[in-house]
Amino acid sequence: MYYHASRSLQYRTPFGAQPVDTNVVVRFDADISAKDVTLCYSYGLYDFNYHEEPMTPVATANDTVTYETRLMLPHEPGLVFYWFRFCEAYGETKYYVMESDTEDASGKIYHEPPRIAANEDKYPYAWQITVYAKDFKTPDYMKGALIYQIFPDRFARDKDFTVDRMMACSDREERVYHESWYEDVDIKGKPSTGYLACDFFGGSLKGIEERLDYIKSFGIDIIYLNPIFEARSSHRYDTADYLHVDPMLGGNEAFESFKTACDKKGIKLILDGVFSHTGADSKYFNKFGRYEGVGAYKAYENGEANDFRSWYNFYRDDSGNIAYDSWWGFPDLPNVDENNLKYREFIFGDKGVVDTWCKRGASGLRLDVSDELPDSFIRQMRDTIKSKTNGEGMLVGEVWEDASNKCSYGSYRDFMLGRTHDSVMGYTFRTTMLEFLQGYISAKVFNSRMEGFRERYPAESYYCIMNLLSSHDVPRVYTMMSKPEDTGDKELQMQIKVSDEQKDICQALCRIGYAMQIAYVGAPCVYYGDEILLDGYKDPFNRRTYPWDKVSEDGKKHLEFVRQISKLRVDNQVLKTGFYRTLYTSENVIAFERYLEDGKDFFGNSATGAKRVVLVVNRGEETAGFELSDSKDFAITEASVKATSDYVVTGKSSGKTKIGVEPMSVKFVVYG
Repeated sequence: MYYHASRSLQYRTPFGAQPVDTNVVVRFDADISAKDVTLCYSYGLYDFNYHEEPMTPVATANDTVTYETRLMLPHEPGLVFYWFRFCEAYGETKYYVMESDTEDASGKIYHEPPRIAANEDKYPYAWQITVYAKDFKTPDYMKGALIYQIFPDRFARDKDFTVDRMMACSDREERVYHESWYEDVDIKGKPSTGYLACDFFGGSLKGIEERLDYIKSFGIDIIYLNPIFEARSSHRYDTADYLHVDPMLGGNEAFESFKTACDKKGIKLILDGVFSHTGADSKYFNKFGRYEGVGAYKAYENGEANDFRSWYNFYRDDSGNIAYDSWWGFPDLPNVDENNLKYREFIFGDKGVVDTWCKRGASGLRLDVSDELPDSFIRQMRDTIKSKTNGEGMLVGEVWEDASNKCSYGSYRDFMLGRTHDSVMGYTFRTTMLEFLQGYISAKVFNSRMEGFRERYPAESYYCIMNLLSSHDVPRVYTMMSKPEDTGDKELQMQIKVSDEQKDICQALCRIGYAMQIAYVGAPCVYYGDEILLDGYKDPFNRRTYPWDKVSEDGKKHLEFVRQISKLRVDNQVLKTGFYRTLYTSENVIAFERYLEDGKDFFGNSATGAKRVVLVVNRGEETAGFELSDSKDFAITEASVKATSDYVVTGKSSGKTKIGVEPMSVKFVVYG
């Protein structure tokens, strides 16, 4: 028998990511005939050192020897990868490597060692220990916070809105103005320009401000705004002026009013920052001459120097025409050299971008395309935010993969080591959750993958991860539950929606998804409109307007569910910062709990509300019955047990609590 499981304290202690200089004990069971049992490990970040450590036998039972090694983790933040090597009785060298999708992260025997280099296919797999900075601390307000993401142009017009006022903000020929809030998004653009994502509905910061009571009605702690800085497009990822709110959104005065109103509601603001590129139509690049002064483009064309030319990389193509590096080849998005010191001074210096928005009251930034920014730039961003906010500012990165071992540009990235991001967007949560909800993976596999992320991320970061199901960059969750056929034709994408035959199942799955967002570790992030089952496939159809006066009856029912379940998180701190434990998994059922220890949460703080909340999820087609006790016992009972209420049960303080979870449903059990 050969065995190691990194999520079992019997085989590795302590659990999960660890600060530098921590002592970690690793144990491995090997057949009694095995020789030269060795722990192999490699550590580093940009460069790796390889080492071998003979293991010491510490126990023998039933022809199995348990070996042990203690490692003091490196003094510098980085990654440690490890596996085991041994010789079998007949002399062949074998390796024990990690196997994917096992619940305890156990392994298997393999004929070759893992591949761990940044540019290699990572199969076979090694176990990972994330080693982070000892002083890594994230803002407490972000841990377990409930976040609402808003695409500003599409959320709400203010009560004084007029189409004439919207059009008066700009007379640019490429812009399309929607007179009706209920028109569909544009996919063609003007005949003279083609599609440029320049259609506007007139949503504004004042419109959001007037809806704050609605937003607060389902317990929102933080609003994350897609870009609000002046730009040509309606998505505003083509920044034209980093220091001014777009006039279409109301300008800087509207932000000041909005921030004041949010403060009164106890809501913090995270802004979207785009620093890998600017707009070609901007005061910095000024390709079209719409801004005063000479921008970088004309300066290069004229052979002149100016404040912005060095930010960009210009050259002449084979025909002698002006060319420049741009984001993914889009000429409207010229790349910025983030290592240029003048650019860094503009972003990080006094009266620069970070300084300005921290003084205006932003609680943090979400970094667009973090993996396309240098680690040193992100480190300076975080340090600057912290210095401007007494350590309370938040930096969240857009990272779609496992941020703890993300590789890009030929290197592992410094993303989860306590020096760059506080946390990241939870696209890994979304991917895993959708695969479970759509029936592509079992509850067991779902749990294994989620436990893998929890194991590899520092807790300070994992409790802040923005666990999302939809965003401006992906199809809406309600639409995805219908398993739409992918197509690149926007005319066809426009017609994709949940059918009447599918809606009951899709709505049930959305309820499961939201309940799991609310109960799981992290900061649940709701994309505007998901709370009323807004439909929409890929961009731009996932950016339709919020239908304030045309919410469907199904949407209203889902909103009430969202409010009911959100209140559990508001009333019970355990769902924000409590400990986590998986209780049970099968093909279609998962049960897990959030709990306190001696009235304290995971971070040692006193917590109000329930001492324990259990969530049981049944994705299957048959009622599932369970029995729980206050002592954390958990058992299967007859499937015929009936639900005692729709979604929430009060657990007994002594004795057993029997519950039934109906098909495609959830049940919370709350212990006072």
